[in-house]
Amino acid sequence: MGRYALQRLIGVIPLMFVVSVLVFLFIHLIPGDPARLIAGKEATLEEIQGIRAELGLDQPIWKQYIDYLGDLLRGDLGKSLKTGQPVTDMLSSRFMPTIWLTIFSMVWALIIGILIGIISAVKRNKWPDYAGMLTAISGISIPGFWLGLVLIQIFSVELGWLPTGGVDSWKGYVLPSITLGAGIMSMLARFSRSSMLETMREDYIRTGRAKGLREFVVVGRHALRNSLIQVVTVAGLQFGFLLGGSVMVETVFSIPGLGRLLVDSIQFRDYTVIQAELLLFAAEFILINLIVDLLYGVLNPKIRYAGN
Repeated sequence: MGRYALQRLIGVIPLMFVVSVLVFLFIHLIPGDPARLIAGKEATLEEIQGIRAELGLDQPIWKQYIDYLGDLLRGDLGKSLKTGQPVTDMLSSRFMPTIWLTIFSMVWALIIGILIGIISAVKRNKWPDYAGMLTAISGISIPGFWLGLVLIQIFSVELGWLPTGGVDSWKGYVLPSITLGAGIMSMLARFSRSSMLETMREDYIRTGRAKGLREFVVVGRHALRNSLIQVVTVAGLQFGFLLGGSVMVETVFSIPGLGRLLVDSIQFRDYTVIQAELLLFAAEFILINLIVDLLYGVLNPKIRYAGN
């Protein structure tokens, strides 16, 4: 297992290098001159050129990237063009609300989604199956921003049970996590159902039942574990997408997270913050996929040995 994990970890290094290049080039292709934005509308050409020289924008793009990569390896993400504050400090202050929101959304989506998928597979073509798939289709079909506004109207405005925004306590995460996780729950429910149905048609499942094993043991110990590989793949990818989806949810619920910071940075064309956030989201996505690869080795030893 250690060798398998090391191989996957080494493979992340060139991938992160490629991501850093793409993010750097993408930011430099965005229309607009950061130096002109900093200097203001009334600035002279000499003032703008001075700011460009101070920011290193007058250097060839390959030289700018080498300087950027060197700063990145030292943990220096630059300073905000809007506030002059170090980008690292800005991200660290916004990091935890987004992470907690993503974790809460993923936890309940995993539990409910897999549970619906198992029940639907076991009770195939019966009313629990129809009810579960109706719930899954509804979760995918309802737009997230509309669901968030409806939840605020019902549970915050009319009932007064939960806050309309902010994350001062755990209650502040309830409505945003439901909004963010609804689509993921629905997708996991459908994949869990199809994966369970495929697994329950295998010979070893029939053999277990023929030996007189209880249905709970057959489903929980044998069918569920072998069907989890596909579910883990989907869950890992969706966890990465949750980070991007948090932009909309954090805006609707006024959560001071990375998504809200990204929206504000785009509005003010704060390129250094945008670049840092894109790189952070990409790194988190790569890390999640690395964890998924390692879970493959835990769930199916054949994959682990094949990689050695």
